[in-house]
Amino acid sequence: MLNLMFTQLAFFALLALPFIAANKQTVGIEGKLTCNGKPYSGAKIKLYDHDTLTMDDKLGETQTDNTGYFKLIGTGSEVSRLNVKFNVYHRCGKTLPVCYYKYSWAVPQSYVSSGTYPQKMFNAQTIELSLLEKHRDCLN
Repeated sequence: MLNLMFTQLAFFALLALPFIAANKQTVGIEGKLTCNGKPYSGAKIKLYDHDTLTMDDKLGETQTDNTGYFKLIGTGSEVSRLNVKFNVYHRCGKTLPVCYYKYSWAVPQSYVSSGTYPQKMFNAQTIELSLLEKHRDCLN
């Protein structure tokens, strides 16, 4: 009986370990989107922690303003270092407003900070959407 209780306790301790040992980490990104040289408003920007074996964890989401500018800070908890990417969903160059075009970028690990506020922002600069490959996404 005592052996069974110890086994159960050890099992639940192992299950809880990732939640206990996970570190809060933060990343910040900013940039500007243009479409054919003009500011692109209303694009969706989503920040993710890319996981290999499980679904990606969404860290944050925003939209570009009327000047095409976006700024996004996201926080997540992981035992290891966050593996951050951001996705842009847009309709630049689409004739029918069905689905979006999607493009993804990796954020360098050096922009991931411990804690709840980024120590430095990743500046994506100005991204011209009309020059990107067109990957269709209808489920964002």
